[in-house]
Amino acid sequence: MSDHRLSAPLSQTEKLVSFVITYYNEPLPLLQTCIDSILSLRLSAEEREIILIDDGSSVVPQHIIDTYAANLIYVRQPNGGLSEARNRGIEIAAGRYLQFIDGDDYLIRRDYEYCLSIVRALSPDLVLFHGTDKEADTNELTTYGVFTGSQYMHNHNLRATAWGYIFRRSLLGTLRFTKGMLHEDEEFTPQLIIRAEQVVDTNARAYFYRQRSNSITHKADAQWVTKRLADKERIILSLREKADRMPTSERVAMQRRVAQLTMDYIHNVITLTRDAQCLDATLERLKKLGLFPLPNKHYTGKYRIFRALTSSSIGRKILLKTLPRMK
Repeated sequence: MSDHRLSAPLSQTEKLVSFVITYYNEPLPLLQTCIDSILSLRLSAEEREIILIDDGSSVVPQHIIDTYAANLIYVRQPNGGLSEARNRGIEIAAGRYLQFIDGDDYLIRRDYEYCLSIVRALSPDLVLFHGTDKEADTNELTTYGVFTGSQYMHNHNLRATAWGYIFRRSLLGTLRFTKGMLHEDEEFTPQLIIRAEQVVDTNARAYFYRQRSNSITHKADAQWVTKRLADKERIILSLREKADRMPTSERVAMQRRVAQLTMDYIHNVITLTRDAQCLDATLERLKKLGLFPLPNKHYTGKYRIFRALTSSSIGRKILLKTLPRMK
C-alpha cells in the first residue's frame, strides 16, 4: 500500500470530507433536504465541510444561507454551467475526500455511512456506490471487491455519474471538468478512476437522484440534441487519444470505456434522431475515425448483440424500428 493511503490524523485545517453542492434555481425545500442529509451523517463539524456553489441562480437563497450559516460555505458565481460550478468547488475544498451532490438530490444516511465506514477503515482512493430514485431499502450492505482503477474498468461497466462515488481529493491533480460540455461526467470519471490504486465497489444505494422533467437530462429540442451528440463524440475522441499514451493495462481498460461510449453514442443517434440517413452518416464518420465497426470484444451480452446489429444494414433497420425513443 502506498504511503498516501495510510490512515493519518486530520490536521487542524483538513476535513475528512468536503461535500460540494451545485445549485441552480432548484426549489429551496429540495436544497434544504440536501443539506440536512449531510448534516444527519455521523460526521463532526471538524470532519465535514459543506460548500454550496450557487451557479448564478435567479434569486440568492438567503433563507438557506441564514439557516445554515454555521455549517455552510456559500459561493455565488455567474452562471457558467455544472462543470464550472464543480471546478469552483474543487478549488475551495479542503477535505481529504470529496463528494459531489446536485442541489435537488440528497444522501441516504444508512448506505452513505456504510461508505464512510470504508473510508475510515481502509483509506481507499475511491468508494463506488449506486444512485436510486426509490426510498431507501434494507438490503444487506456489502462490497463487491477491491480493485485498482484499471482492473475495475477492465472488468466492469463504468457508472460515470460524478456523484456516484466518494474519492480522495489528491487523485485529481490537474484534472477538472471541461467547461460547457454536456454530460461532462463521461469524460471526467474514467480519467479519475483509472488513476486510483484502491477502488472499493459496493452495493450501497447511497444517493437519492430526483427525476425532474425540467432537468437538462430531459431536454429534447434539436439544438440540444445536436450539442449532446457532438459533445459525446468529442469525449470519445478525447479518451481515445489519452488511452493511446497510457501503459498497456491502463490503455486496455480505457479502450473498453471508449468502445462502450461509442456504443452508447450510436444508440443515442438512433433514439434521439430516428433518422436512418443521420445514422448512416454517423457510422461512416466513425469508420473513418477508426471507431466503427465496434471492436470484436466480449464485454457484455448487450455489447455483443448491439455490435452484431449495427454491423449490418438489416440490423440497423431493426434498431431504428424497435429501440424506444429517448425521453
